[in-house]
Amino acid sequence: MSARNLDNSEDVSERSALKEEMNTKVKEQKIIVDELSNLKKNKKVYIQQRNSNIFFLADRNQTLSSCRKDLDYMKKELQDL
Repeated sequence: MSARNLDNSEDVSERSALKEEMNTKVKEQKIIVDELSNLKKNKKVYIQQRNSNIFFLADRNQTLSSCRKDLDYMKKELQDL
């Protein structure tokens, strides 16, 4: 096999692995959105600070909106691959 074919096959396998990872993240985000959508109105929602084990009380509607935006962004990124 030539070096060009090896590079191409490595690129394809990297792209495939990236798509699988993105698919997994999209599925996780869908579950998060569904869980937040099905919460009762009086339930509390906490968000975790990045790079920390500290959670803060958050507004459910804002959190749901943010998660939906993240999901839309992830879906767009996956389609672009």
